Amino acid sequence: MPEGLYTSENSEYLKNNSTWHVGDSPWKAGQIFKMIKHNELELKSIVEVGCGAGEVLVQLQLLLKDQNIKYEGYDISPDAFELSKGRSNKQLKFFNEDLLVKNNVFFDLCLIIDVIEHVDNYVDFIKQCGNKATYKMYHIPLDLHVNSLLRNYPIKAKNQVGHIHFFTKDTALAAVSDSGQEIIDYFYTPASIARPRTVKGKFLNLFRRALYKINPDFCNTLLGGYSLMVLSK
Repeated sequence: MPEGLYTSENSEYLKNNSTWHVGDSPWKAGQIFKMIKHNELELKSIVEVGCGAGEVLVQLQLLLKDQNIKYEGYDISPDAFELSKGRSNKQLKFFNEDLLVKNNVFFDLCLIIDVIEHVDNYVDFIKQCGNKATYKMYHIPLDLHVNSLLRNYPIKAKNQVGHIHFFTKDTALAAVSDSGQEIIDYFYTPASIARPRTVKGKFLNLFRRALYKINPDFCNTLLGGYSLMVLSK
């Protein structure tokens, strides 16, 4: 991970993303909740690696409504920690630390939401996440498709939001399975459809919705607009 982007004084990431994507958090929490419920996971502890401003955990706590679940969020960025610490409560704590080098901690579920595309050695990172929880849940943007390549989107994603790796569905699943984890479940999440950024994006979503109903994989290969939620053990 190019840590200076997130940890240096007056970090570039904060300049480009002043809210640390808080507006996307209710939608992301909803996708996590869907995976938890679909697989009937019984959880007493949840941790998020790269939790940013912490709002995903806040929203997930509201959805799960279980007063016995312990939540922890970790982020290496001091800027993110400043945004998150005001969201703490009795069940939810935040830490300006690297969870992966912390000893003697283990959780039922580890959330890695839109993180691996930022990490230098993502396979090793996924392996280390595997040592921190029984279940792991990854949300991975699928930036490689015909539409993105025609628009040169990968370089824009690198400059604007710090993506240094780009995935298709198959390479995302391979990244998790190559780490030695068993994939239990996965599904597409309609990232661009849920939160269109531009008028052009809204127009393109008309075609995405129609094509997705016919062939989800081909829709993602051609038009993109979706991410992948993966549950592993």
